[in-house]
Amino acid sequence: MNNLAETIIGDGDSLLGGVSPHRTKLLRLFNIPNLRVGTLDSLLALSDDLAKANSFIEGVSHKIRRQIEDLERISGVLSSSLTVDGVPVDSYLTRFVWDEAKYPTVSPLKETVNGIHVQIAKIEDDFKVRVAEYSNVRSQLNAINRKQSGSLAVRDLSDVVKPQDVISSEHLTTLLAIVPKYSQKDWLSSYETLTTYVVPRSSKKLVEDNEYALYTVTLFNRDADNFRTKARERNFQVRDFDYNSETQESRKQELDKLMHDQEALRSSLLQWCYNSYGEVFSSWMHFCAVRVFVESVLRYGLPPSFLSVVLSPSVKSEKKVRSILEGLCGNSNSTYWKTEDEGGMGGFAGDADAHPYVSFTINLI
Repeated sequence: MNNLAETIIGDGDSLLGGVSPHRTKLLRLFNIPNLRVGTLDSLLALSDDLAKANSFIEGVSHKIRRQIEDLERISGVLSSSLTVDGVPVDSYLTRFVWDEAKYPTVSPLKETVNGIHVQIAKIEDDFKVRVAEYSNVRSQLNAINRKQSGSLAVRDLSDVVKPQDVISSEHLTTLLAIVPKYSQKDWLSSYETLTTYVVPRSSKKLVEDNEYALYTVTLFNRDADNFRTKARERNFQVRDFDYNSETQESRKQELDKLMHDQEALRSSLLQWCYNSYGEVFSSWMHFCAVRVFVESVLRYGLPPSFLSVVLSPSVKSEKKVRSILEGLCGNSNSTYWKTEDEGGMGGFAGDADAHPYVSFTINLI
């Protein structure tokens, strides 16, 4: 077996290639059909585009996978094994079968590659729209939660102030004062005299947090602006607040709707990601098959004659596995691709990572 097409694929890395099974964690044939070769010029032109296109497809796959992990963590869902056509990713990879109905082998390779690229681009566009919609609702909820979780000086007071706490009439109004915790005695001893028209003994503490206490104070409407000024001079902040039962109910309904929308969008997005990841991964593996085929034909010539396998060596054993693979590739075509120090050309433009066999690394995570 001198003509070897090998791909390293796995949780971190993996290989398509050939070595003794007991030396690797995973060794399976990667069955590639006889695809339409076309002309040498077309293969060379296609080869230049394959690496860039692979990075794009791989990137989409990883984005969807990370989104799944994020959604599962937020939802408290136990992480499940991702599947492709109903089987685990590893099983799909090691039992790969070309989908003739979806990608006819008689089609020009460039047409197949372009079709995969267009398909993945559409999925990515749909992914962006769905994520943006979910993120928008989540951001609105986070903004509301921030308002409700800040200090009394900045947080929303609608869930603290009750109808019976405020007076709003033709002549009287109730203001809400934010008083530093260490200044409460000062407030209670001075609020009645800050201005002329304050109702005596009208101040009541509603709630306090780690920094402030919230007090009400009732006074004549015409004195409200003057009271705000005098309070500010004593380091008391008067919060603007108009209690309206209809507004409060509207806010509650809006919050309930946002929470429902977030849950529905999260569930929908997670299910979409499960389905789309399988579709993207399947297309990616067909793309990898084309890439292995093209590079192998360019390496070994016509008619196509090479063996492609998938390997997943451990990190510690990868160097030894590659050494074994090099020993299996002894014909002149393979020797040509060895490093310059070994008397070869070192790949195109002296590629330092060239091997005497076709090799691609596929990162599943």
